Amino acid sequence: MVALSNVQFGKRNEDVRTVQKALIKRGHKLPDGATGFFGEQTKAAYRAEQRKQGFRGTDADGIPGPTSLSTLGRLTGFSVNGASAPTAPKGRLGLAQVTFRDPGNESGDPAMRRYARKACELTGMDPKFGVPALATIAKRESASNHPKFRVNRTDSNAHGPRAADGLPLNCSRGATQCVPTTFAHHHQAGTATTPYDVVACMCATVNYVRDRYDVNQSGSNFAARVQQADPNRAPHWY
Repeated sequence: MVALSNVQFGKRNEDVRTVQKALIKRGHKLPDGATGFFGEQTKAAYRAEQRKQGFRGTDADGIPGPTSLSTLGRLTGFSVNGASAPTAPKGRLGLAQVTFRDPGNESGDPAMRRYARKACELTGMDPKFGVPALATIAKRESASNHPKFRVNRTDSNAHGPRAADGLPLNCSRGATQCVPTTFAHHHQAGTATTPYDVVACMCATVNYVRDRYDVNQSGSNFAARVQQADPNRAPHWY
């Protein structure tokens, strides 16, 4: 049994050794062998494994996630504790249930951090990781919910019939820029039904990155998995 939380960059333990042996078994190079230390060699080998499994771009970053680690375990004979893929939230909406009223939430980084803390509370993410990640996304996607940037009218998905706010249905909206279909699918129970609501938009973003990028429950790998959430790397769509 391997714990996902043990198999992270910089750690040294027997779970790392098990994964290293599995990577070698899968044909990946680890010049120093199965040392039990997760360093650059292991990260490179794990990145190669992710690509072999079909991950591409920032999804193949060498950082184990629940999907890739479970697949590696299935292929090489170990089981994984704490790597269940997240299920869709119980608050999922039909697209017709999405509303488009802008409640006029606050803008600016301090406000984004307050809203992000509430989103972390609702989704069970550790605010130590979730707050800076969500605030960084909001800063990059909407200038921290500035009224002029709450809708992206120029992206390739900015098309479709007119929604209740008078804009094309598929425009991304809100502080973290959710497309309505994504917002509906990943909607968090108990939050507003409009992506213009910052907490609702951030919660949908948390649920989305867990599903799409294998971000774990605590969010400890949020910035590693989602470049747009990492202030130390260049902005990148997500």
